[in-house]
Amino acid sequence: MPSTVREFRPVVDDAEIADLQDRLDRVRWPSAEAAPDQGLSLATVQRLVRRWRGGFDWDAWRKRLGVPQVHVEVDGLDVHAVHLPPAGSAAAPIAVPLLLAHGWPSTCFEFLDAARLLTDGSTGRAFEVVCPSLPGYAFSGPAAGVWDAVRTADAWVALMGALGHDRFLVHGGDWGAVVATAMAQRHPDRVLGLHLSMPLARVGEGDLDGASEAEARGAARERAYRRTGFDYARIQATRPQTIGYALDDSPTGLLAWVGEKLIDWCGRDEAGDPLLDDDAVLSVVSTYWMTRTATSAARMYHSSLRTDLDSPVPVPTVCSVFADEVIRAPRAAVARRYDLRAWREVDRGGHFPAAEVPELFAAEVRAAADLLLGAGPERSTTAVATPWT
Repeated sequence: MPSTVREFRPVVDDAEIADLQDRLDRVRWPSAEAAPDQGLSLATVQRLVRRWRGGFDWDAWRKRLGVPQVHVEVDGLDVHAVHLPPAGSAAAPIAVPLLLAHGWPSTCFEFLDAARLLTDGSTGRAFEVVCPSLPGYAFSGPAAGVWDAVRTADAWVALMGALGHDRFLVHGGDWGAVVATAMAQRHPDRVLGLHLSMPLARVGEGDLDGASEAEARGAARERAYRRTGFDYARIQATRPQTIGYALDDSPTGLLAWVGEKLIDWCGRDEAGDPLLDDDAVLSVVSTYWMTRTATSAARMYHSSLRTDLDSPVPVPTVCSVFADEVIRAPRAAVARRYDLRAWREVDRGGHFPAAEVPELFAAEVRAAADLLLGAGPERSTTAVATPWT
């Protein structure tokens, strides 16, 4: 029997905001960094705290979280999702169900700007967009028991069934790519196709032979990330509860832990500045703080960091790899694992493309859907910068 779909509206009252501001007033600052490679600088965190304490628009943040949302109980967890119908009654009968899957340290709300474009059928295919929260994240948390990527994949297929969809497209990045892959492997009859911005596959000898300039640059970026920026994952994979006491008790600690990754992993504009501004960073951190889910979100690393990189994925897959992505397998490795139908190197954007470059992200999803569902890129209404390959 299908689970009941319950409408959900987040509530964050003024007392919670006042408590946060009081904690920010009483922060104890460490000394300044002794070298530039020791983490997010004291000056950066102090700037963000000042903004969070006195200039952040809480009404705008609450309004942004006021989009249509649902809860569906699956396997003992209230799975949360943003659920946006296609715009206009004429689009509804032909709208394509599309699940957009997020990762860490983002939330499902990173897709809002792009999702509004995707539900609009006036310039092309319309989508009914579902953006679920990972177990333990935002309003799907905290989750009891162990939730790994496989259990999450089954829950999200059940969520789509409860919303009335037997078949649907799935996009994923970060943990969302891991879960999307598991959905395709475990439920290939339900997943029409995959669109991935961070495909994962085991890299073999020779996979970078003849690599494009973008692939070579991406491989160098990932090597640097693995060497100097990956230990956060090992901590969350081995001791999520221990780090959680700091993250859920200190808003400044949470801001530094999450904000560093948002700033480091996002793309850069022509001047070299992050594509996510201070308010975008604070919006994400505020969601973690107000939902008290920093610890439960970290537990995904404990359950799923040792991800399978080898088992084949039988569902047709399209990849859009954004220029500043920090984790990127070579195309040759991805093609060995996935039923790869198309691959595109996108010249702007990083690890959070839906939030950084929503128009470009939405165009990539539309073009991928046209290809996967039979329209073909040559007949797509979406303008793309370079052809699919």
